[in-house]
Amino acid sequence: MEVGKSKVEDDKLDLARDLLQFAERRHIKLHLPTDHVVAEKVDPGARAEVVPALPVPPDRMGVDIGPATRAAYAAEIGRAKTIVWNGPMGVFEIDQFAEGTLAIAHAVAASAAVSIVGGGDSVAAVHKAGVAEKISHISTGGGASLEFLSGLKLPGVEALTESQ
Repeated sequence: MEVGKSKVEDDKLDLARDLLQFAERRHIKLHLPTDHVVAEKVDPGARAEVVPALPVPPDRMGVDIGPATRAAYAAEIGRAKTIVWNGPMGVFEIDQFAEGTLAIAHAVAASAAVSIVGGGDSVAAVHKAGVAEKISHISTGGGASLEFLSGLKLPGVEALTESQ
């Protein structure tokens, strides 16, 4: 589908298709955005607008999730018992593109769930939102956190385990 000038990792498209099929086979509800904030460029002066999820206009790029997606994600987060969040929703470093990420940060903080936020950008986002103290656990090691949760062995943890 057309994603305009948005970044695409072509080498990850097969993985994305596999994950969609995996979720479908196992009846796992996979929540994808229903709308996006788009702009011509990543710039504080760029004009932003909300569009349906896809297609993204050819002269625009996705820079944030839209208001309908924010509301849907917040509702899902409100029902969660455990939350693992790794990665912002958009270009949150630019204030006009930060609403989605900040909305998710506030939803996670308001949740009664155990919340784990991993990765430098996500950590920066919860601090920018002013909700870091309401998160159960914060780790700047986002990739390592995901690898650990997926069951992979981490060299640093293995070294500690072996030394015992």
